[in-house]
Amino acid sequence: MTKTLSALAKDGKLRVAINTGNRALVQMVDGVPVGVSPALAARLARQIGAELVAVIYDGAGKVLADAGADQWDVGFLAIDAMRAKAVSFTRAYHTIEATFAARLDGPVHSVDQADQAGVTVLTSTGSAYDMFLSANLKHACLEHSGTPAESFAEFQQGRGDVVAGVRASLDRFFEGDPQINVLPGVLTKVEQAMVLPGAENPLIAALDDFVAGAIADGFVAQSLA
Repeated sequence: MTKTLSALAKDGKLRVAINTGNRALVQMVDGVPVGVSPALAARLARQIGAELVAVIYDGAGKVLADAGADQWDVGFLAIDAMRAKAVSFTRAYHTIEATFAARLDGPVHSVDQADQAGVTVLTSTGSAYDMFLSANLKHACLEHSGTPAESFAEFQQGRGDVVAGVRASLDRFFEGDPQINVLPGVLTKVEQAMVLPGAENPLIAALDDFVAGAIADGFVAQSLA
């Protein structure tokens, strides 16, 4: 498998797309990405004997947009059928929750109250929860912003009645804001996987084996902890 995956590197360098918009998977510490995604990237680079080159993105939509532009060799995205037209997915290595942040004086106080006429739901363009909302929202008005952080900031400034996001990212962004509450319910559960550019990439089976090994030996659990 290692010999097979070594084909991912170019000139001895493995370019890994790191999405800093998902705080459950990536945190920036003194300008350096840490968390389970960077840890998996570093393990893969070590295993194939390549130099890790982090290609930083601030939103999943931007990672996906570059899938056919030869900007990265391996990445991390939530599993989604529409995205599978542009990338190949491994099995999920982690499942995270998406929910809403809502104003305390607003019309929404639980996740199941959001989809009603007159409510505006704000979401980050191209995120996994954006895709879920686009497919499932029936009555509320769905509006789009840029990256998760940009959508959170716009919500904080008054746009929309609720904003969708990964729970860890919402908690961190709105911590200490007395006017905004991160709702306890679950909007959707998002399965996170490693990805390769292109549908049906021939190396995806080998990368899936790599992920399976990282799960089996406790590496993923340790990195999340």
